[in-house]
Amino acid sequence: FNLKDSAGVLHLKKLSKAGITHVHLLPTFQFAAVDDEKENWKYVANLFNTNSIADSKILEKLPPDSAEQQEKITAIQDDDAYNWGYNPVLWGVPKGSYSSDANGPCRIVEFRKMIQIVPGYYLRRNTDGCIENSTCVNNTASEHYMVERLIIDDLLSWAINYKVDGFRFDLMGHIMKRTMVKAKDALCSLTKERDGVDGSRIYIYGEGWDFGEVAKNGRGINASQFNICGTGIGSFNDRIRDAMLGGSPFGPPLQQGFVTGLLLEPNGHDHGTKDVEKAMLASAKDHIQVGLAANLRGFVLTDFEGKERKGSEVLCYGGTPVGYAFCPTETVNYVSAHDNETLFDIISLKTPVGISVEDRCRMNHFATSIIALTQGIPFFHAGDEMLRSKSLDRDSYNSGDWFNRLDFTYNSNNWGVGLPPKQKNENSWPLIQPRLADPSFKPQRSHILAAVENFTDVLRIRYSTPLFRLRTANAIQERVRFHNTGPSWVPGFIVMSIEDGNEGIPGLSQLDPIFSYIVVVFNACPTEESFSSPTLRGRTLQLHPIQVTSTDETVKKSSYEASTGCFTVPARTASVFVEPRKI
Repeated sequence: FNLKDSAGVLHLKKLSKAGITHVHLLPTFQFAAVDDEKENWKYVANLFNTNSIADSKILEKLPPDSAEQQEKITAIQDDDAYNWGYNPVLWGVPKGSYSSDANGPCRIVEFRKMIQIVPGYYLRRNTDGCIENSTCVNNTASEHYMVERLIIDDLLSWAINYKVDGFRFDLMGHIMKRTMVKAKDALCSLTKERDGVDGSRIYIYGEGWDFGEVAKNGRGINASQFNICGTGIGSFNDRIRDAMLGGSPFGPPLQQGFVTGLLLEPNGHDHGTKDVEKAMLASAKDHIQVGLAANLRGFVLTDFEGKERKGSEVLCYGGTPVGYAFCPTETVNYVSAHDNETLFDIISLKTPVGISVEDRCRMNHFATSIIALTQGIPFFHAGDEMLRSKSLDRDSYNSGDWFNRLDFTYNSNNWGVGLPPKQKNENSWPLIQPRLADPSFKPQRSHILAAVENFTDVLRIRYSTPLFRLRTANAIQERVRFHNTGPSWVPGFIVMSIEDGNEGIPGLSQLDPIFSYIVVVFNACPTEESFSSPTLRGRTLQLHPIQVTSTDETVKKSSYEASTGCFTVPARTASVFVEPRKI
């Protein structure tokens, strides 16, 4: 971030110019897992005072499906320069002036003695007195007043002193809703005049998963997806992710979804009969449509059975509602994040072995296009726009730079750098090994460059009109419609329209001075397909100017015929049609 002409900074500048507004950094406070003294870092070369370049030369000589890379990385993983930082040290530091000696460890020792007045106060315990660790580390007890205060005071410190303008909470569902609301209120109270910060512009979001000892409000009303709604705090929408990719991160790895070929390009996994697969695809389409409408619980759409339902009445996960948000900012739509496989890797795992790398790259762009064109907050994992791979590692928190590398020169996406570390991936090695060994799976520089260009195109489309960024639930309900619905739906197609009003005409207010109507056609099919809608006849729609001039020759083949309301869209493509205002 301090090297203005580095490949990484130039890449971020390119994304910023296209529309990316925030960069979410994994823990940047002081944590224990990486030594601050660089001379203590260990490398594969087994030398001190060496560097990762020497490691790369050693590891690059090994076969793409070898187990040696992960063995060498695992041997040094607790002493190298990489970790996600789940063990904070200087999250909050005891005040030295309260101790008998401000220098050295005395302040820490005396502080620890002091808090034994209420032993274990900061940690959550079970009925046996043992510390709860459902988060994979010791669980903090935000239901206790001083723990809550620690969280809020620390947030204020980061906002005021470091001007951090957004906070993402890992496993936010393990924090009480009361704490999150107080934190948001405290941040919102900051003013430019008094604090140097406009707190109303600080965004808070996190993982609203409901499990462990806090599930179903077991320790109080927690900040889960359903509980947190109505507060303006965002939570990750796993519904759209799973509908797009198929299954879940904890299910069979070959389960397919809307993007990865369910029904349309089977990979051999037993999803059931064709009728079952078609019903699964129809359900996935409905889940994605709710997500495109910001996953609002009150958004009304016609489902694949032809019934009008609210987002909260469209069900998944054994009866869990798909839609849960009250307003757009409460939904963070995403298809991949630092946890689990990267987008390119999961596509490479779930698609048929015989399809081309070009098809997989196309699916990667198709998936990021869906997310980019949703209402709500779109979230992208760093590197999805570059076909990033971790060599199919599903949990790379301690897999070193070797498996987590990002090549901002666009020469490699890091596919095929060895079997991923044994501890978290061994059960999947039989699936992974033949894919890594097959050179046809590896994208070339031309594929990576095309992916970056396509990604910046769709970002620029999102920011070319406020209609993709509607601010309220009412605006979304009034303006967003879906057309390929009901029992006669065309498999593989999602057709969304967004309507604007006209200045001086009663009804919808005018938001966009350039476009009055937008239709987005998402074609997940492996072939070019057409879709006709009587309600979309007679319009003056044309392909978005950014796609007309795109370096992607495929999207330019998209067309609309006004007399029939027929849209023709290439395989695995998101085509955006706009109706320019008459000047």
